[in-house]
Amino acid sequence: MEAENDKPAYFKGRGAQLNPHNHFIKGDYVKEHEEGIDDWEEHDRRTSFIFEKSKTIVNKVDSPDVGMFYSLNPYQGCEHGCAYCYARNSHQYWGYSAGLDFERKIIVKEDAPALFKKFLEKKGWDAKPVSLSGNTDCYQPAERKYRLTRQLLEIALAYRQPIGMITKNALVLRDLDILSELAKLNLVFVYFSINSLDEKLRLAMEPRTATARQRFKTMAALSKAGITTGIMTAPMVPGLNNHEIPDLLRSAADAGAQRAGYTMVRLNGAIGEIFEDWLRKNFPDRFDKVWHMIQSCHDGKVNDSRYGTRMSGEGNIAKMISDLFKLHCRLNLLNTKEIRLDSSLFRIPGSQMSLFG
Repeated sequence: MEAENDKPAYFKGRGAQLNPHNHFIKGDYVKEHEEGIDDWEEHDRRTSFIFEKSKTIVNKVDSPDVGMFYSLNPYQGCEHGCAYCYARNSHQYWGYSAGLDFERKIIVKEDAPALFKKFLEKKGWDAKPVSLSGNTDCYQPAERKYRLTRQLLEIALAYRQPIGMITKNALVLRDLDILSELAKLNLVFVYFSINSLDEKLRLAMEPRTATARQRFKTMAALSKAGITTGIMTAPMVPGLNNHEIPDLLRSAADAGAQRAGYTMVRLNGAIGEIFEDWLRKNFPDRFDKVWHMIQSCHDGKVNDSRYGTRMSGEGNIAKMISDLFKLHCRLNLLNTKEIRLDSSLFRIPGSQMSLFG
């Protein structure tokens, strides 16, 4: 399928525009004849859902610069389709590509609620905060139908388990009833990932997310309900969205956010090829400038796995972004106090200890 001008077709509504080879798989299918493979899916735009049984659902986070102890992801793959998403690489572990497959082959971990209960009832569990969406967004479109995130929140409330969340979807407002009860016990905070107010840029870079306006409106509703909120202006792509930091942080403060963070874009593994292709197709006039600016933030490369520098980058451009972020956090009174969720209330429903809580 080629466009009339002989350029490859652009898949609207998808962030990735190609499906790079999964390096964990030795072989690959190649289409040599039109009639060769009846169910060829090279240009299949439909989203499919794959149901998987897992052994565990909560993962310990050992990385010292991520800011979370444990993560829980009820879905693998994400229909939001963010072109830069670091979680794309993990889709290869399931046998799929980090490109289009990541957005259109969504793994639904239907036993997530049962596994979460099992984890919380482990002997010696000390109720450290568990982060939903440590990898993929727990409020992606699939959640509207499968409601796994809502079930996980109900369990967290019953066990008095502290929960951190980050999302790009206004669907979180559906669970305001549970989140409000968790907030009364100081058991939850919700971050919104918002990196641009430019709707044209969002549609290209994060095609199936809520608009920035919707996200700020949702943030304000949660803040008004007493839920601690924050913003992640992430990732910053120098030459594309870093100039928006002042407006993003001001809008977050106006919506009641208390905390803010950011990360520099880094294109590890297959993401480098995916994002390079995306950038060439969407911003051909700015490609060289933006690509070289990303490289300047990562010691001449676009990827970086070094703790301490990988999230914020290094060099003059990275420092200018860092200084701008810190300045506008101060001006908007963000990050003036730490968020400490209460782990002392944890209980196992029905146990003898819960009778005293």
